[in-house]
Amino acid sequence: MAKQLLRIGTRASALALWQANWVKDELEKRYPDLEVTLTKIKTQGDKILDVPLAMVGGKGLFVKEIQEAMLRNEIDVAVHSMKDVPTFFPEGTGLRCITEREDPRDILVLNEGCKSLDDIPQGGRIGTSSLRRKAQLLSLRPDLQMLDIRGNVQTRISKLKDDNLDAVVLAAAGMHRLGFGDQIGVYLDPKTCLPAIGQGALGLESRLADDEINALIDFFNHPETAAAVIAERAVLATLEGGCQVPIAAFGTIEGDQLELTALVSSCDGQQIIKKTVTCAIADAEATGVALAKQMLAAGAGPILNEVYGCKTFSDDGGDKG
Repeated sequence: MAKQLLRIGTRASALALWQANWVKDELEKRYPDLEVTLTKIKTQGDKILDVPLAMVGGKGLFVKEIQEAMLRNEIDVAVHSMKDVPTFFPEGTGLRCITEREDPRDILVLNEGCKSLDDIPQGGRIGTSSLRRKAQLLSLRPDLQMLDIRGNVQTRISKLKDDNLDAVVLAAAGMHRLGFGDQIGVYLDPKTCLPAIGQGALGLESRLADDEINALIDFFNHPETAAAVIAERAVLATLEGGCQVPIAAFGTIEGDQLELTALVSSCDGQQIIKKTVTCAIADAEATGVALAKQMLAAGAGPILNEVYGCKTFSDDGGDKG
């Protein structure tokens, strides 16, 4: 009898393939009669490497082509880094599972002679493609020079020497997954650098009506991580943000309670709105929406209007279109 087939769609970067292969291995361990294949798909974000992400369209850059392959029935499941996933999905597909989070923190890979952010010399050169990271580090160290770097994890680490940088900022999760943990110079406390929305978690997207496939993958969903990430994404959706805006949100679970912190910043880090709320896990999504509206009421609207370059947000906790 032929094995049942499940086709995974993934980007072809080393980190994306690690993540997709982890999902593949877990499926094959659980279902010995299941054959799992990987389909590598090049996304727009993989093709455009010489332009900062903020200038080329934000989050959908790393998922659109994979979602299109799913709609053409070329794949059954897409494996995404949650921080790359937009808050909307094409009709007929949706986010089925959110996996248990790896370490959600940002880290610094440091040049020789530096052991912390404080050790970086005045005017030091820091490499990152993230406006969120730039803004938060500049709020602490306005003297730093922030340089755009793109590419996979190994490429960005190599730019430390190739581009004469003092540090590069990366996600701890990717460093651990790829075996680069020994190159981490310092972990950035979330109070210092609030992580990206969904950072450290994987998302499994599928066709909503494909009950057989959905039943196979449901075991990947981690309820505590899912609640935290759903709350974070509700903040993002309400603020209408993407990679082109310095927005961050991070939820942590303690018992049946969720603590959610969110941040909106100007690109230079000099204007920051940051708030924390606590709620029951069951209220995660509604609390994310409410927190975003609180931030708009506290003055986040004008910051977002300036970043977006148009007047979209009012400062009374609502939007104008």
